[in-house]
Amino acid sequence: MFEQGSAGRGNPHQVPETPFSPANKPGDQIQGIDLPERFLRKAPPPLPEVSELDVVRHYTRLSQLNFSVDTHFYPLGSCTMKYNPRICHRLAMLPGFLSRHPLAPESQGQGVLETLFELQQMLGEVTGMEAVSLAPMAGAQGELAGVAMIRAYHDAREDHARSEILIPDAAHGTNPATAAMCGYTVREIPTDSQGDVDLGALREAVGPQTAGLMLTNPSTLGVFERQVVEIARVIHEAGGLLYYDGANLNAIAGLTRPGDMGFDVVHVNVHKTFATPHGGGGPGAGPVGAGAKLKPFLPTPLVGYDPAKAGYHWLDEEALPETMGRLSTFMGNIGVLLRAYGYMRLTGETGLQRIARYSTLNANYLMVRLQEAGFTLAFPERRATHEFIVTLKSEARGYGVTALDFAKRLLDYGFYAPTIYFPSLVPECLLIEPTETESKETLDRFVAAMTAIREEAQNDPERVKNAPHTTPVKRLDETIAARKPDLVFKPI
Repeated sequence: MFEQGSAGRGNPHQVPETPFSPANKPGDQIQGIDLPERFLRKAPPPLPEVSELDVVRHYTRLSQLNFSVDTHFYPLGSCTMKYNPRICHRLAMLPGFLSRHPLAPESQGQGVLETLFELQQMLGEVTGMEAVSLAPMAGAQGELAGVAMIRAYHDAREDHARSEILIPDAAHGTNPATAAMCGYTVREIPTDSQGDVDLGALREAVGPQTAGLMLTNPSTLGVFERQVVEIARVIHEAGGLLYYDGANLNAIAGLTRPGDMGFDVVHVNVHKTFATPHGGGGPGAGPVGAGAKLKPFLPTPLVGYDPAKAGYHWLDEEALPETMGRLSTFMGNIGVLLRAYGYMRLTGETGLQRIARYSTLNANYLMVRLQEAGFTLAFPERRATHEFIVTLKSEARGYGVTALDFAKRLLDYGFYAPTIYFPSLVPECLLIEPTETESKETLDRFVAAMTAIREEAQNDPERVKNAPHTTPVKRLDETIAARKPDLVFKPI
């Protein structure tokens, strides 16, 4: 924008003058607003001098350069952003929701409270938990709440010897970070050759020091943990608790429930499963659900209902004296939660089951088509859940072309890149999640692109290794880009 500016090219606002119109000259008082002199700007801000048309064209052009779920196949899928129906945004922006102040009396917000109460119940039904708190402001905060509740449970029983959380080696990186933030040491449990938790290693690891185990099911390896009931038994017999990372709930929602598998606490990423927008760090929401043991420790506030008193009302620390406490100033990120509510009401139980089945069907179709095209699967004998892993170790060894090179070249073919190098225990890993909304034709085009890239790797590997060729920015130094992001526009 600064590069397109020219001195003296104005962009005056087109709103008629009113007593409250902003001042046009630095140092002028804003009419009708009494600001202290020291807060008034003494010089014009260093903004680019451009016309309105320049601005419209610039940002329209930028929007067309984006790779997003609205414009491209996004095989990061439910892990990052699946398609969000627009109607959910419209429902959350109804005037009755938007205009309510968080400090307004409960009597003036019965509609909002009733909606959130129903969302608590719906999430409890989907996860198999006895109660749900909507308070956590993001999935990571929900994870923190879940482990903090496990700690509060053991502390309440004065069982202070439990100092260890067990985590499979295929877990999300947030799991060990969360356990450490809650004061636990972490012991890693290996995965066996079929992608399941190594049950023998788990039995050797548990003991009176075990506070709990954090598990994602289906796992990040794209397979359903077949021994989950036995895992729950081992952990519970040792006096520990079982935590469910809800990252992959999209694959099983409406079909089976973490509570029925033996989990004691679960967090739900509503942006992954129930269509609320997410990305770039927020906004988010990470409701947390609990079974009988951990229900008293849920973070506040919750929404309660008592027809004999005030109807729907907030349950705070007085009503829940064993709560782990509050996680935010008010009552959670309600704008995001309302989108999840709208999504679940629109789909219903049958719709949620269809979403889980179609996401699994699409993943398995794509997995088989890529296998037929000659790609190697990490777990060829397992059926995929809503995601699966292709390992490009043969391509890396044979042609010197890595998973990173494939991911960059996919951008030239009009596809956003899938997750690469995660889980780290699979070499040259592509973790592919098509989600339920992609058509067969789109999946077939992705297979064709992957096949074409592999042919390029054989015949012209430098073309793949130097990709992307069609994007405005080529390859960045990933370390510097991650650790020293340059996101601030400055005038030249």
